[in-house]
Amino acid sequence: MSIPNEALQKILQEIGQKKAFAEQQLVLVRQQKVANSRESRMLQLTGSEMESLPKETKVYEGVGKMFVCTPIPDVQKRIKNETESLKTELSNLNKKEDYLEKTYENSKASIEQVLGGRG
Repeated sequence: MSIPNEALQKILQEIGQKKAFAEQQLVLVRQQKVANSRESRMLQLTGSEMESLPKETKVYEGVGKMFVCTPIPDVQKRIKNETESLKTELSNLNKKEDYLEKTYENSKASIEQVLGGRG
């Protein structure tokens, strides 16, 4: 049983759009992962610097266009919270990347199957 050309074109177009969307989203997710890793590394370095400082050292955090004196334990707590948040976000990005890779590969295989079945 043969599929009419119009229906075949429509199927190929839909699969192609799905494949292109998955490819675009993969690029975005990978960029987000790189930014996430960079931010995580910055927090790690800041945390290690904070631990090496004497307890009486004044620490300032940027708030908008000004700096506010903040106790070291408060800064360490913020760094810990942000690190946990980034770990959760990275985990979600990894899941999303896996899903998009599978979608991309399935779309690619579907296109090959449709084109292979036609010839």
